[in-house]
Amino acid sequence: MTSINTQDYTIYLNEACYDALNQHLRNTKYSKIFLLVDDNTHQFCLPTFLAKVETEVNIEIIEIESGEINKTIDTCVGVWNALSELNADRKSLMINLGGGVVTDLGGFVASTFKRGIDFINVPTSLLSMVDASIGGKTGVDLGNLKNQIGVINTSVMVLVDTSFLETLPQLEMRSGLAEMLKHGLIHNRLYWNKLKDLSKLSLDSLDDLIFESILIKKDIVEKDPNEDNLRKTLNYGHTLGHAIESYFLSHPKKETLLHGEAIAIGMVLATYLSSEILNFPAEDNDDIKQVIKGIYGHVAIDQEDHAPIMELLKYDKKNEHGNINFVLLESISKTKINCIVDNDLIIKAFNFYNL
Repeated sequence: MTSINTQDYTIYLNEACYDALNQHLRNTKYSKIFLLVDDNTHQFCLPTFLAKVETEVNIEIIEIESGEINKTIDTCVGVWNALSELNADRKSLMINLGGGVVTDLGGFVASTFKRGIDFINVPTSLLSMVDASIGGKTGVDLGNLKNQIGVINTSVMVLVDTSFLETLPQLEMRSGLAEMLKHGLIHNRLYWNKLKDLSKLSLDSLDDLIFESILIKKDIVEKDPNEDNLRKTLNYGHTLGHAIESYFLSHPKKETLLHGEAIAIGMVLATYLSSEILNFPAEDNDDIKQVIKGIYGHVAIDQEDHAPIMELLKYDKKNEHGNINFVLLESISKTKINCIVDNDLIIKAFNFYNL
């Protein structure tokens, strides 16, 4: 599979990953290599990865606990302390082997330790392969508020080895699929149509779809690296989706949602808002709801949940000058950013989702 060159780094896929990594390690005189994993990737991915790394440089393993709940500054402090205790210096390399939590947090830790050391992302989940590890966004949550602290800083390279997906639970595969569905809705109807029928997907076709999804994100990010305009379209479904994810993360009686599960709900809501505000076609609106609920099922969002979820919207990173800005669709692949939505209409969107 062909590698993907971005303006700042290269994304290597499958068989090219380890040749590129080992060549880089030979050419760059790192003092030490630090491999960040969580408890899952330590068990299921690390042995395979280490067996393919060729270097005489000392490799230290740093492990964090898995899960969004651990994507915090406290976890960063633990990793920063570990780096210090293991004598990391500015010529050290951090390799982040894991899903979105590991690549987001690891990239942030590396970007800030001694004002920045090199890092390489090795995404092991579908979500991180098509989204989290691409584009240079790093950071952590602030309490239950998603991605409030972070910097934009690109990795030296990204290594996408899709064989790691064989270790992934089905729920995590579904979570990553949500971002791929989003890429189709904001960028390419044909791509959306390819993803609609999961029964027709083979492992080979999934590799091709992952490749296409990475290309979509890469093209958008290169045109707007600092998220001034076009890159905001990647947040389709995320305004309400992140609020729902945060609410379910902190509510003692709610079962925590995976990122993609929350974003899937957010896309149904955003598509309804698009139909009401921008005359998005009703047929497509119903089809998107049917496809997404067919994949993800229905999550109970009761009337008493509406107000606290909407209260969380004020923390969305796209907000400007006190306005809550939504990304909406005029049609599939045609987006509009910085849309203002009344609360009454958001409640109607929840009611539409619940039908």
